[in-house]
Amino acid sequence: MADVLVVGELKNGELKKISKELTSAARKIADAIGGKVHTLIITDNVDAFAGDLKAVGADAVIGANLGEFSPEGYANGIFAVIQEKKPAVVLMPHSAQGKEYSARVAIKANAGIVADAVALSVDGGKVVAKKPIYSGKAYANFKVSSDIQMFTVRANSQEVTPKDGAGAVEKSGASVGEVRTKSLSKDLSGGNKVQLADASIIVSGGRGIKGPENWPIIQDLADTLGAALGASRATVDAGWISHSHQVGQTGKTVSPNCYIACGISGAIQHLAGMGSSKYIVAINKDGDAPIFKVATYGVVADLFEVVPALTSEFKKVLG
Repeated sequence: MADVLVVGELKNGELKKISKELTSAARKIADAIGGKVHTLIITDNVDAFAGDLKAVGADAVIGANLGEFSPEGYANGIFAVIQEKKPAVVLMPHSAQGKEYSARVAIKANAGIVADAVALSVDGGKVVAKKPIYSGKAYANFKVSSDIQMFTVRANSQEVTPKDGAGAVEKSGASVGEVRTKSLSKDLSGGNKVQLADASIIVSGGRGIKGPENWPIIQDLADTLGAALGASRATVDAGWISHSHQVGQTGKTVSPNCYIACGISGAIQHLAGMGSSKYIVAINKDGDAPIFKVATYGVVADLFEVVPALTSEFKKVLG
């Protein structure tokens, strides 16, 4: 039996969409290699999430109470579940937390790992992971040759396909084990209304907004669409907005369903952070801006005319 283990993720006590994405992707892999899907959620209330995960293919939903996030503690707990379930494939979120513990888990399991996959398929019984390389200028396919194949997967890169699994609920006795570091404090003051990594729509502003006083124009469109507010490095370096909003090679890497770039020229460093978006809408008065080479739809016009008009129309349509 070649089972697949998914490590899901919660935020503020709610199931993050990436948990469903990974479970749905795991279902397709398990069907191809002849195994079951086990989805692990770090919680003491696994019953609350079992139904949602069963509906997208989980044969078993496992709860492990590992307490407050700790990279070492989570790695120890996840590895304990791996030892128990002996999966052939492990899928983890390429999130802030996932990036902290995934490499530790791979080392403990003596497994190869591919990070930041945006597509998964099966060839000859092995998972093939597609991921961006060279700062997003190209894509490459990878296989893992170790007995356990591990992958971290970018949020919003996998389709959620309804397909019932058995949905059995299990409670694991996995513990955090020995933890040599601990979190002393957290500063969440820089958080966005909608987190960039999780957003299905992102509205970003660049140097073309001319100054920090014009962010409300971009924010209004983002709020209307229920989108996250993004920014180019130029605006962050100029001190117009905090780094927590930056999209690009030195900021957040995102993969939303729709990315709206307002006044962003499209430097390669920015494209590296959002080039895998499903649809890209570019608004820029410079028709030669590089952003138009990757845009699904382009508007060559003044953003100060286009963005308010878009916001007004969306408010009418969305109520």
